[in-house]
Amino acid sequence: MRYLFVDKVGEWKAGERIKGLKNVAMTEDFLEFHFPKNPVMPGVLLIEAFAQLSGWLEAASSDFKSWFLITRVRQCKFYGFALPGDQVEMEIERLADSTTDKGVYSGIARVGDKKKVTLEYEGDIIGLGEIEDIEEQKRFFKMLTRGQ
Repeated sequence: MRYLFVDKVGEWKAGERIKGLKNVAMTEDFLEFHFPKNPVMPGVLLIEAFAQLSGWLEAASSDFKSWFLITRVRQCKFYGFALPGDQVEMEIERLADSTTDKGVYSGIARVGDKKKVTLEYEGDIIGLGEIEDIEEQKRFFKMLTRGQ
């Protein structure tokens, strides 16, 4: 099974920043065991959502030639849980110490006006064609952005 943790891409500016949403649904299978009778979205999956959103920024900024793979979390702070029914709003900014083969990002996730996660992370920029069909990913991005 493939987990996709970005349900919608909002505004984005090539090479700089992107916003996205993750809707936490009670039907997510990871909630069955995390935790029984007290379901919360695992923090590591929120980090994965940031990594995926960064991948979309890299793809859209490079005409779908590049993708981001997270390799290191520099700093991460959790301020509360993402619960079933929550809509997690993520904002990511590409930092100045990024290069053509390394990406460095800063991000924040909120549910409403409550901060849930802040983090800074880095990773490798790879060729998107090495891992995915580029035309298929272009179509998928168009769906995530609602054709914007």
